[in-house]
Amino acid sequence: MKKLLFPALAGALALSMTPSTAHAEYGMAGCGLGSMVFTNDGFVQVLAATTNGTSGNQTFGISSGTSNCEVNGNGASAALFIEANREAVGKEISRGTGESLETLARLGGCANTSAMGTYLQSQYASIFPSAKVSDKQVGMTIVTMLKDADQLQCTDLQPTG
Repeated sequence: MKKLLFPALAGALALSMTPSTAHAEYGMAGCGLGSMVFTNDGFVQVLAATTNGTSGNQTFGISSGTSNCEVNGNGASAALFIEANREAVGKEISRGTGESLETLARLGGCANTSAMGTYLQSQYASIFPSAKVSDKQVGMTIVTMLKDADQLQCTDLQPTG
């Protein structure tokens, strides 16, 4: 374990010394501490994703708009949360309940988490039409469905423009 940890920490330290700008575009690992410490280049994104995943900072950043996860409303933070947590969100949608769905309901300002979970569960086949659907498409589909479901009263997911 020590043999694997030392090179990763050394790499993290070296990369953390590279200049970065706040709220810069992030790479495949998404926003979070990893996007602030590591560059957007190739293999380095594995370290960024590991940092985000092991520290739990990405979910907090998306929920709070910190850690390079600032978004400009209208469902963008909810879509970003879904993209970053697709596997957990998918499992919980299939059950109709769970912590990720509770977080999604808070991000979207949905009045009834239970009703939202039941609704998304009934729409599972439309949300996940195939295994090849992208994380971004899943996020956009869910946000659009929640915007259009007036009965859920998701006040923070108003249509743009």
